[in-house]
Amino acid sequence: MRFLVLVLLALVQATIGMDAAVAQQADAGFVTKARQAYLVEAKTGTVLLAVNENQAFPPASLAKLMTMEVVFSALKRGEISAATSFPVTEYAWRNGGAPSGTTTMFAALNSTVPVADLISGVVIQNANDACIVLAEGISGSEAEFAARMTARAKDLGLSRSTFANPTGLPPAESFTTARDLVELARHLHREYPDQYALYSQPDFEWNGIFQRNKNPLLSLNIGVDGLGAGYAKDSGYALVASIERRGTRLFLAMGGLASEKERLEEARRVLEWGLSSFETKLLFSPGEVVGQVSVYGGETRYLDLVAREPVDIYLPTETPPRLSGRIVYQWPLRAPISEGQPVGMLKISADERLVREVELVAAHPVGSGTLLSKATDALLELMFFWL
Repeated sequence: MRFLVLVLLALVQATIGMDAAVAQQADAGFVTKARQAYLVEAKTGTVLLAVNENQAFPPASLAKLMTMEVVFSALKRGEISAATSFPVTEYAWRNGGAPSGTTTMFAALNSTVPVADLISGVVIQNANDACIVLAEGISGSEAEFAARMTARAKDLGLSRSTFANPTGLPPAESFTTARDLVELARHLHREYPDQYALYSQPDFEWNGIFQRNKNPLLSLNIGVDGLGAGYAKDSGYALVASIERRGTRLFLAMGGLASEKERLEEARRVLEWGLSSFETKLLFSPGEVVGQVSVYGGETRYLDLVAREPVDIYLPTETPPRLSGRIVYQWPLRAPISEGQPVGMLKISADERLVREVELVAAHPVGSGTLLSKATDALLELMFFWL
């Protein structure tokens, strides 16, 4: 099996034909003060910066991003509507409203508030009372809603995230990672564009009370259009940011920063670096053959693989890294195979650091072979198995 992997690696590297002279990692020479960081270019999915990206830390108020995903999903499926109203219970009022001393939209005790206003309260004002009202209205309790948040996170592939409540407030403990937060932000932007626009709305007035957007990153005035910030006593200051400039969109998550000032300074520095120091390079056009894989029991021995989308990557302009690629697929690949059938993934690395994954599909059909070819392939499969 090891022999097969090495053969595949050599085949794909030869097929891709990337310049072996370039020799530095994408983030070489760039150091951040954050204990955890993850920066991704949206169109290509290229990872620009990764520092302890899978290390768990409390999301604090950033848990509200997952709260909103559950709410947006419920809206999209018709479980609730923007006009649905939920009551402000005493629990929600005391633990997230004016008596709590935390960020709030000041929803009145025993009043009812439409979902549309509650969403604006959470997204724009970071309101804890709105989070609890939504949680109780949709699931009956904070605990039930938190369980739904965690289950939904797992469905989205955010395997390292666990949520104990919809607000991120202590003493309940929630955990996430910089990578999960970026993937969540990308999902919100892709799936809910109308609601996503609220993250950059400068202010919101509710019940005669005017409040500005609580996201401190908007004050940078560099094109940030989301998403939020958080603070936990033992893990420091964190953020999730999205920015678009001249058609390039970046998503950033950072944690473990020492102060609000440092959080803003690092966010600006990292985002500016990501926007100014890279450019997009096309590696393969849609439908262009990326590589070949072996087929067992087929009328032909090899199958060409292509990508449905452009295979491009966001590279440093001054010190491009050494790129390599390999095709990963379930071996043995058995005929028959239809044209366009998903077969495997192209994994692209920059100086041995994985930066992009692209699905590969069959470029042409492969029918079943003759009885003799099937017997020959069965023998080859047995030999490879023992290797």
